[in-house]
This record gives sequence, structure tokens and C-alpha cells, in this order.
Amino acid sequence: QLQLVESGGGLVQPGGSVRLSCAASDSTSASYAIGWFRQAPGKEREGVSCISTGGGDTNYADFVKGRFTISRDNTKNMVYLQMNSLKSEDTAVYYCATLTSGYMCWTLQASYYASWGQGTQVTVSS
Repeated sequence: QLQLVESGGGLVQPGGSVRLSCAASDSTSASYAIGWFRQAPGKEREGVSCISTGGGDTNYADFVKGRFTISRDNTKNMVYLQMNSLKSEDTAVYYCATLTSGYMCWTLQASYYASWGQGTQVTVSS
């Protein structure tokens, strides 16, 4: 069963940047669109971004458009989330997961995703 492991989180100052990584356990990850999600304390998990199997199709939540960039390297079984111009409201645990159907990035609804990683904490604070 495919497993995903997130890394790269930490404490970042407002306006700063961080790159999150999502490492897949094997090359079957290339057959899945991958999404990034986040969950802040007391809030529901929300979709942040997703990328198609080949990387040519991406989708972003409105609250990160122009600030975050998703990418993938299927030769390394990796998906990345470059986060710039961070705000305090970006503080959350960030997760990656596989889209259960389709190759394109057609939804950011968490119920359509599986193989969730354990998450990585991003804290934006001065």
C-alpha cells in the first residue's frame, strides 16, 4: 500500500517561505494526482492545492493563489509545496494525499483523497 510522508515544516516568520515535501513509498505514486491539505486547531481540514499525475494540471485554493506553488518529480516519487509570503493564518498541520480517481486535479475535497501522511506542522509567527 502506498505510503506518503510529509516533511519540511517548522517555524517561519510572517512574509517568509518554506518548502514542504511529500515522499511516496514507491513509484506507483506517479499514477495518482496528489493533493496538499491543511488543518488548523479547531478547524476542518481544507484543500490547499493539487497536481495531476504528469504535473501539467494544478489547482489552488483561493487563499493561496499567487503565494503557493505545487510541483512534482516522478523520478524521485516526490511532490512539493513551495509556500511564499506566509501569513499567520497559514499556521496548520499540512498533509499530502492521493486522489482516489482520475489523473487530473479535479477536486480539493478531502473525502476524495486517501493514503494520508502523518502531516508536518507549519507555524507562522514572529
